[in-house]
Amino acid sequence: KSGGDGSSGFFVRGGSADQNLILLDEATVYNASHLLGFFSTFNSDAIKDVTIYKGDMPAQYGGRLSSLLDVRMNDGNDKNYKVSGGIGLISSRLNVEGPIVKNKGSFMISARRTYADLFLKLSHDSDVNKSVLYFYDVNAKANYQLDEKNKLFLSAYFGQDDLGYINQFGIKWGNATATLRWNHIFNSKLFSNTSFIYSNYNYNININQTTNNLAIISKIKDFSLKEDLQYFAGIRNKINFGFNITKHIFTPGNFQTSATSSYNPLTLQDRYALDAAAYESDEWTVSDKIKFNTGLRLSSFNVLGPGDFYTYDKSGNATDTTTYSSGKIVKSYFNLQPRFAGTYQLNSISSVKISYSRNVQNLHLLSNSTGSNPTDLWISSSNNVKPEISDQVSAGYYRNLSNNQYEFSAEVYYKYLQNQIDYRNGAQLVANDAVESQLLFGKGRAYGLELYVKKKYGRLTGWISYTLSRTERQIDGINDDQWYPATQDQTHNVAIVGIFKLNKKWTLSGDLVYNTGNAVTWPGRKYNVEWQTVFYYTKRNSYRMHAYSRLDLS
Repeated sequence: KSGGDGSSGFFVRGGSADQNLILLDEATVYNASHLLGFFSTFNSDAIKDVTIYKGDMPAQYGGRLSSLLDVRMNDGNDKNYKVSGGIGLISSRLNVEGPIVKNKGSFMISARRTYADLFLKLSHDSDVNKSVLYFYDVNAKANYQLDEKNKLFLSAYFGQDDLGYINQFGIKWGNATATLRWNHIFNSKLFSNTSFIYSNYNYNININQTTNNLAIISKIKDFSLKEDLQYFAGIRNKINFGFNITKHIFTPGNFQTSATSSYNPLTLQDRYALDAAAYESDEWTVSDKIKFNTGLRLSSFNVLGPGDFYTYDKSGNATDTTTYSSGKIVKSYFNLQPRFAGTYQLNSISSVKISYSRNVQNLHLLSNSTGSNPTDLWISSSNNVKPEISDQVSAGYYRNLSNNQYEFSAEVYYKYLQNQIDYRNGAQLVANDAVESQLLFGKGRAYGLELYVKKKYGRLTGWISYTLSRTERQIDGINDDQWYPATQDQTHNVAIVGIFKLNKKWTLSGDLVYNTGNAVTWPGRKYNVEWQTVFYYTKRNSYRMHAYSRLDLS
């Protein structure tokens, strides 16, 4: 489900936007949007394929509760040089690929930039033509076959947004990732992929007034080692196993001020964590009709010093402070995550599937919006914040019709969520070294029915989908500890897509979407107190936005 216009955030089976793991060539992308959500981070010219898992996520992946969005870049053309590009009203792009050594290695470089800021220069308003509004990104990948058993892959991404109003206000944010992967063949049965991964997400905000100048700097940085092995035990059995280790460095905020500013400078403490996991999964084809996929993942999350760590009571008041030196373990969490999926082929055109999966999440996004914003704050599990846990069961029926021209599916799911996070009334999330005192914890549940029919072949193709669902939370201290709708709760969700090939040169398409409005908290009353308007809020998320509908034609 979409997070709405102007947002790249999305919701999967009742999960919030931060409960989706987004990977670009195995590197985590923490904010997958440009221009505050109007553009995706991913340039389609540079992308080879995209896979999303919303039910039984493979055991080699973890760290999020709801879904995995696995994006892989093009490897490049190892036979011929090729240049392509496009000029648009808002942005232009250029893609170059070709062989490093013919049939042994190739490269790909793809770049994109908007130029809305160039149109601002045409304005007669001096404030407008001095403003900044653009983003750019660069994708690059290379691979080289060392010999018959060894191959290297190197990929990188860098993207930056820059928004600014003359010299008064500016905000920059961006992602940088890099992945070095070594593919090795031990023998005909055993393969390995060893990856070294780097990810960096940061944002900078500058506010310049006559005497009050303020700069805010925040970032999250990851260094990872990942080892994946595949063992073919037989024609009916494939075993995957491996491990990964990630060092997280969180910089929640560095507030710099000018000498004449009335604001005081503030540096929030950096936080450190070591995230590790080992896994094993088995794809077992029992017979022509029955297939099983079982998996087990063991995760370890260690909160590390240095820093001062506070303990809070139920009211959010600090009751104790403990100082830890560099490298000392503040808190450790260990979690077993079993996963199971089974498929039974009823006949040549229909099947049923069931699955169960447990997922654990140790990184949490604090945000006042439904999508991803540059100023969103990532925190880790700690002595106060426990890992989020989800248990999901699902069952589905799948059928192909009219000689596989149509496909139909119906799925039901139920998800139980533990250690869910919400905020106290009037919570202060920005520039707060004690931000954990603003959090409340509880449980959640999500359940629904998903119906889907797709026409795969012919001049007219497309699909229709409908979802009936509920997403609720029960948080101690909110709504008298009663269940209430989560912000992303949408009872009805409909999507209709049609694509018609008029001839070899022209394609007409359209999509219509409709969904129930998200749950929202409005003030129930307002009062005038000493010439100021004071709002009184009653129940959390007890109101609804209007239903949303949209038609796009192209």
